[in-house]
Formats: sequence, C-alpha cells, structure tokens
Amino acid sequence: MKNPLIDVRDQRFVLFEVLGVDSLTQYDRFSQFDHNTFEATLELIENICVNECFPHFADADREGCSFNAGTGEVKLPESVTKPLKAYYDAGFIGMNESPEIGGMGLPQSIGAAALEFISAAHQPLLMYGALAHGSMKLIAKFGTEYLKKTFVPRMMAGEWGGTMCLTEPQAGSDVGRMKAKAVKQADGTYRITGQKIFISAGDNDYYPNIIHPVLARIEGDPGGTKGISIFIVPKFLVDENGNPGKRNDLKCIGIEHKMGIKACVTCTMSFGDDNNCTGYLLGNEREGMKIMFNMMNDFRMGTASQAQGVSSAAYLHAASYTKGRLQGTALKDMNNPSAPMVPIVEHPDVKRMLLWMKSYVDGQRMLVYSMYYNMDLARVLTGDAQKEAAGLVDFLVPICKAGCSDRNVLITSEAMQIFGGYGFCSDYPIEQMMRNSKILCIFEGANGIQGMDLVMRKILMNPGQFNYSVFKKRILASASDARAGGVDEKYIAPVELGVKRLDEYIETMKGWTGKFMFGQVLAGATPFRKAIYMLAIAWMHLWSLAVAFPKMKSFTGDLKDTELKKFLAENSEAAFYYSRVLTARFFITEEFPPFFGMMDALSGDEWTVLEAGEETFPGTVEL
Repeated sequence: MKNPLIDVRDQRFVLFEVLGVDSLTQYDRFSQFDHNTFEATLELIENICVNECFPHFADADREGCSFNAGTGEVKLPESVTKPLKAYYDAGFIGMNESPEIGGMGLPQSIGAAALEFISAAHQPLLMYGALAHGSMKLIAKFGTEYLKKTFVPRMMAGEWGGTMCLTEPQAGSDVGRMKAKAVKQADGTYRITGQKIFISAGDNDYYPNIIHPVLARIEGDPGGTKGISIFIVPKFLVDENGNPGKRNDLKCIGIEHKMGIKACVTCTMSFGDDNNCTGYLLGNEREGMKIMFNMMNDFRMGTASQAQGVSSAAYLHAASYTKGRLQGTALKDMNNPSAPMVPIVEHPDVKRMLLWMKSYVDGQRMLVYSMYYNMDLARVLTGDAQKEAAGLVDFLVPICKAGCSDRNVLITSEAMQIFGGYGFCSDYPIEQMMRNSKILCIFEGANGIQGMDLVMRKILMNPGQFNYSVFKKRILASASDARAGGVDEKYIAPVELGVKRLDEYIETMKGWTGKFMFGQVLAGATPFRKAIYMLAIAWMHLWSLAVAFPKMKSFTGDLKDTELKKFLAENSEAAFYYSRVLTARFFITEEFPPFFGMMDALSGDEWTVLEAGEETFPGTVEL
C-alpha cells in the first residue's frame, strides 16, 4: 500500500507519545477501547483512504457535478459516490458519536486522524460526510423526539445527507441581514420562504433524502441575529413508515462553477416558491445563531483538519518527488561538467523548502490533534481540569481554522514550486490540491472573522482572559519539560519571550477597549491572529523537542557527522526522532523570529489602516 498522504509514524508519535491518547481508556467513556483498538482503527482509516478514496481524487475533479436545470437535480460522478460509500461503510460518520445514537464512541483525537487522512485523500468527499454528520448532531442535540427518531438513525447510517443553509446574496458574514422567512402553521410546522446561496452538497442523487438546517426569521420577530431561528427542512417529507414521501417545496436552481473542490457541488437553493415548504423548528424560537454555532464550531475545527490533510499530502508528494527527480550535480562536483546528476533533494535550497513545509505540517498536526484531545478531556474530566480543557479548545478554534488554512495555501504553492512545470500541469495532483486549498480560508467564517473572534470573544470578552491563561500555562509547562529533557536554552527562550510579548499586547488591547478605541483592536486583529498562530506552532515544536530529543539521544548518543548519518540510515526509529528534532530546531531558529517583528508592528503607533478611506484606492471600476 503506497501512502503518499500522511506520515503514519508521525501520527502515532503525536497521538501516543506526545498526547498519550491511550490514557483516555482509564475513563468510563472510553473504557471499552485499548491501544490495539486504536491501532486497528488507524489502519482501517489508512486502508480506506489510500485504496478507496485517493484513486478517485483526480477523476472527481475532472468529471465534476452536473446540474439539470429542467428538473433541478444534481448528479454526482462515480468518482464521488464510490468512495463516499466506502466512507460510510467504514463507519466514519459516527466514529466519535455515542453508541446511544448509533456511533462507535471513539475519542475525538482518533477522529482527528481520520479527518486528516480523508482530507489528504479526497478533500471534497469529506464535505458530504461532514455536512451530514454536522446536521445530524444538531438534530440529536436540539431536536424534538419526533425529529430525532425520524432523521438521526437514517443520517447516522449514511442513508440521508445534510447541509448548512446560512448564506444569502445580501447576507454573508453579516448574517443578521438575511431575509428568509418562516410563518407558523396551525399544526406547529412552519412555511419557509427564501433563497440560500453557496450551499455545499445542497442537492445530489446519492442520498434519497437531504436534510437542510435553514436559518430564517419567524414572521414578526426582530431584525438582526437575535431574531433568527433555525428549522429542519427535508428535501422529501417523511411518511408514516419513516421513508421519503412527498417532495417538499424546495429545489436547487443552479450550481456554482468553481476554481476548486469541484467534486463537492455548491448550490443555490430556493425554498417555498409555491409557498408550501415545510420546516420544523429546531430548539427554541430566536435561538438560531446559538444553535447553528454548535455546528459552526465543529466545522471550523474540521476546516483546520482539512487544511492540515491537504498540506500533508502536498508536502509528502513534493518530498517523494525530490528523491526521484534528477537535476544538477552534487555541491562537491559543482565545477565538474561531467559529474552525474543527483536527486534534487540533495540541493540546499530544496532541503530548505522541504524543511519549511515539514515544519508547518508537523507543528499543525500536533496543534490540531491537541485541540481534539482537549475535547476528549473536557468530556471526561471534572472541576478546574475540565474548565481548562474546554477553555483551551475554545481558544484554539479560530487560531487553527485560520492559521492552518492560510498556511495550506502557501504549502501547496511551495509544493508546486518543487515540482516546477510538472506541478503546474495535471500530471500530478499538486495543482488540484492548490486549487482546493483557498476555499478553506473563506468558508465556515472567513479568516478575517476568525481574527475578530479571537481578539474580541476569545480574549477581551472572556472573563479574566481565562482561555488565554490556559494557553499560556500550557506553553510554559512545555518549556519546563524541555529544560528537564536537556533541550538547549536557545530553543526554549524565544518561545518564553513570545509569551511575554503576547502578555504585553493583550494589556495594550485592554487599554484601547477601556477608551473605546475599537478601531485599533480590529485593525490589528488579523496580524495578531497570525502572530499567535506562529507562537502556537513554536510551542508545538518545543513540546516535540521535550519528547523527541531525549528519545533521539537514547539512540544516537554522541554520534556525529558521518557516523551519525550511517547510523540513521540503518535505524528508522532513530531517524524519525532525529527528523522531528531537526524540524523543530529549524522552525524555532529560522521561521519563528519574524514573530517578534509582527509584534513590534502591532505595538507601534502608526495606524495607517484607520487613516485609509475610499480615496486611498483610486483606479477602481464598477464590477
């Protein structure tokens, strides 16, 4: 089984050596599992993704989805439906859900490995399953007994799909301006009218029924987000036997033609053209945004996993290519015109490019998995420990969603650079990965929104900045562990100094807030979010050093130069830890230093952004 997607040795390093996921089995919630169960699950994930999903990745992009304007129906190619069936047959949709609703009950941290692998293998495919899973979870948590009984089992079984219907032509990030309307009927249902755009998996011929969570405003309710409710609107109403019956008054009226993720259809959906679209209230009236954010937070975490998966696949493809592509001569033979060509991995600049990609892929894997691991801890711990785990997850969501997706665009670009002209062509999947990457910066809350969410809700409005204090506490604990493990101070001190710079800037933001200087806070939100992401990755590498450095030394001792290289070539475990240590050293000493320049810029007194107006951008035209 050739796996050009995920370094499975590194997955296990993060899960079992860094996080210690096996320790979760001491709690009742996970007591039915053991290490062998986790290993078998990871092997199944790899097998399905490498053998059943990835072979269809390129074809799905070329074939895309087709729309019949006459019937309003969308047809998916076999390159989507075949691996999607394999996804469902393996039970991926419910692997982390409670057995009470048909799930396996596995830890979220094992689920993180599945999300990364599926995203690496066939990113658009994941979106069908993720949307069905997310909408099912909303019904399971907030639905009436009727809704739970009617929809949850069929969605959990992979028989019925789901979506998330928020966006309207005039209401994107500013969702409070939405116009979709709901009118209550005598039987307690609602008549839904309105149009939603950019609806992923909005219609297709794979599922016999598709269940749409739809944001709408009940007639007479106030404007803005406080007046929004959420409704469950099935494509087909369900008959007394629990099967799809009468077609509901909703339809797809068009699909988007996109740069990437072409295998996941993006629909414009029209509800109630004949004023006969039935919807069921989910939860209480005017709690639509509160309920939807349960799904949105999961999707933001899932977006980070998607970005990490695509980044991993792009990096491994590039690294594999460099070992087989012959160009140029060895450095020692640079003046010998008859010297043989060597693999490009031997060239210093190519090694730098690979280390750059690997440093982010390794760091992000740790960061994303640790976010999911803390979700597991928040479910089994109590008291202050539970609060800390939940607080850290809340804090990391915007950092991971935006940071990993931003970096994914750059990593796929660097991978293409390594492939050269071949990467720009469709001979290799790099150009497809690059096209697919950008959407992750845009949907599930654009990355600019993530910056504002971080500084406002997750820091300034968080009582006592509790969530940030947990983040800080964990970083300093890793620094202490690194010292105890013999890690050189030059890799520890910069990370500790980074925490100090964050402390100073947060105090500055608190001062601005007290003076109602919100322009400064918001103008710096995205630069600050990018800076804190850099510190988070540096933390991951320091944590990695704390674990990997002592293990590396136990193998290599005082070996150096030629002897060390020879030993590493013969011992794969030693080589793995050496690679982890070298990558961490690279990031902290070469990638992390610009963090301090970013913080200097944020702490300066030049707020040119706030001085800019429309006149600052001449030469524009009406589009």
